[in-house]
Formats: sequence, C-alpha cells, structure tokens
Amino acid sequence: MPRLAAFALALSVSTCLSCTTRSPQDNVTPPVSVSPRKVPADATDPPANSSDGNFYQASGPVVVENQIDVATQREGLVAEIMRDTGSFVHKGDLLARLDDGQLLADREAAEQKLESIDADVKNWESELKVLQSDLERAQKMWEAHIISKEVYEHTEYKVVADQYELARERKNLLSQQAAVQSLDFELQKTRIMAPFDGVVARRYVRVGQRVGSGERLFWVTAVSPLRVRFTLPERFIASVRSGDTVALSSLLPQAPIHTARIIQVSPVVDPASDTIEIMAEITGPALDLRPGMRVTVRVRDAR
Repeated sequence: MPRLAAFALALSVSTCLSCTTRSPQDNVTPPVSVSPRKVPADATDPPANSSDGNFYQASGPVVVENQIDVATQREGLVAEIMRDTGSFVHKGDLLARLDDGQLLADREAAEQKLESIDADVKNWESELKVLQSDLERAQKMWEAHIISKEVYEHTEYKVVADQYELARERKNLLSQQAAVQSLDFELQKTRIMAPFDGVVARRYVRVGQRVGSGERLFWVTAVSPLRVRFTLPERFIASVRSGDTVALSSLLPQAPIHTARIIQVSPVVDPASDTIEIMAEITGPALDLRPGMRVTVRVRDAR
C-alpha cells in the first residue's frame, strides 16, 4: 500500500508539470505580412528649372525686338483713327490723324509769302542786270571824257546798292523756305504712322480726344522674329555658345515642339541668382506662339 500511494503521487505531479510547461517555440509571435507602400508616379518627376538627367529645363517669355508705344510729337485733337487693335500694319501706314486745319492755313499763307519774296528776288536780279549794263556804258563814256567822274560813280553806287538789296532778299527767301519746311514738319507730326511692320496690340485714344505732346496713342508690336529670353545656372557658361540649338514649347495642351537658335549669351553672371541670361531666336514657323507667352526650354545639361 505505501508503494501504491507513492506511485500515485508521482504520477499526479508529472501530469501537472506537463500541463503548465510549454516549449520556447510556443512563445514566438507569428510574422505579420506588410505590403510595400506605393510611390506616386509623379513623385520622381523633375520640377521646373531642374535637371532631368540629360537635359535641363528652364522657362522664359517670348519676346520680339520691335515693340513700342507710338506717341504724339505735338498736341492736338484726334480727328481720325485708321487702325484699331488687332490690325496688321506695314511701316509707314497711317494709324491716326490729328486735326491739321490751322496748320494748313498757316502753310498756305507761308507759301504765298514765299512766292512773293521769290518774285522780289527775281525783280532785283533783273534790275541789277540793267544797272550793270548802265555801269559798263558809263565807264566807257567816262573813259571817253563824255561824262564826268561824278556821274560814273553815281551809277556805280546804284549797282552796289542793288547788290545789297538782292542779297537781303535772297536771305529772306531762304528764311521763308525754312518757315514753310517747318510747317511741313509740323503737318507731318499730325500723321501718326506705324514705325515698322507688325500688329496694333492696343489703342489708347478715341476720336475727338485732345492729346498732349508725348502722349501714347497706340502700342505696336512686331510678330517676327520671335525670341525667347531665359536664364541658366552659371555652370552652363562654359558649355552654351551662340549658334547652339534648344527645344521649346508653350504651356498649351498638346503644344508642338519648336527649335530655337541661341543668338546671345550674357558675358556676366547675375550675383543675386547665380544665373546667366540667354536669348534664343525661334527658327521656322511658330503659329501657336505669341509675344508675351511663357514657354519651357530644354537645354542639354553639361553635367
């Protein structure tokens, strides 16, 4: 009996230990499956004014060489407008006209005075010829002792006096010619003309408006050749040269790509931005581009 009791006790203790004891593997937490985070496709796209590997992307405005405000050279009243915004013009085309009634009247009076002075000059020239003939005759008569020396000198003095009168009238004639030319110049100022081939971008005045000297009337801009002004980092100063070509396009959807030839590279670096300024001229037709538009430019990177 004591042996049976001892065996029963040992068996119960062994059973309890097997229930409370676990292997080390039972305490390991099973791994959690984590899927990798997707990166947006545009996260690696190069921003503007940055390098995308082989090319550097910049931006700048489309400009033209000729672009100017057409202003008046004299004050006056706008009598007529011949061209409006959007009109294509050639050099010398009339854009507007100022009232010229008073100037025309002044010029007509000046022209009549000029004709009168010219007639006086011709009259003095004819009279001088007659007096010169009389002087030659008087000289022969004096040499032949037919007339006295006093009579001969009197005739000579009349010739000299007429020569002075003729010189004075000729100066008056030149002065009056200058007056007529001055009035013609003022009349020309009343004609507002296009300074070059292009398009009227803006009109600032209306018919009947009084304008002062130097006041702008129109803004005329050329439409070709189109150029692009942009900047590059200073590292390009040794690699970009005049004559190199770049690709550019506007910001419009499905905009075509154009080619431009570099015509000017700034010889100095802007210390504020560490950049150099570049001017390129667009080659070939570019019907989708207009002066003032902003375009992107792709330049082969030097790095």
